[in-house]
Amino acid sequence: MSYDNSRSRREGHDHRHGSRHGRHRILGSRDEFTRGRKFEAADLQLVILSILAEHSAHGYELIKTIEERSGGFYTPSPGVIYPALTYLSDIGHASVEQAGTRKLYTITDEGKSHLASNRAAVDAILDTLSRIGGRMDDVRDAFAGVDDADAGGSDEIRRARHALRDAIRRKRGCDSHEAGRLVGILDRATADILSK
Repeated sequence: MSYDNSRSRREGHDHRHGSRHGRHRILGSRDEFTRGRKFEAADLQLVILSILAEHSAHGYELIKTIEERSGGFYTPSPGVIYPALTYLSDIGHASVEQAGTRKLYTITDEGKSHLASNRAAVDAILDTLSRIGGRMDDVRDAFAGVDDADAGGSDEIRRARHALRDAIRRKRGCDSHEAGRLVGILDRATADILSK
């Protein structure tokens, strides 16, 4: 069975990226992550457009910028970024020019208009990335420098701190769904520790 991609685009749906570019799930709260919401293709496209609205960028620069803005908890892979950039270019929201061996992406007027009409959605996404990234940073900071020479606490507490620090270190760069799960675990553990 053949699929008419042009009809799909007119209707606002692109099966390659699993998103309706006219409708966005907004990652507006930590609760949405813990309910299993994922970082949708449409969300990533809006984040990319918001960065391109600030300055033109190469794919690798976009990956690093998103990683920095999320406090290191979300690092999109090249296998996610480049198809999103190709899609944005295909629908006219971004233009691309060859700059040496790399491609430089720039937001178009159509992309700026799309971004403006979805400003509330992109602001909510960026706020959530920043908030969860900040929480992950707080946890990493809390365990930075924790070693066996720390005064106070029993050997069991020290062992548990090391195990938690190592578990968080292994999850560095995880996707938004997994990060949301971790935040929920850490929030519950913190509340439980402070309840007595």
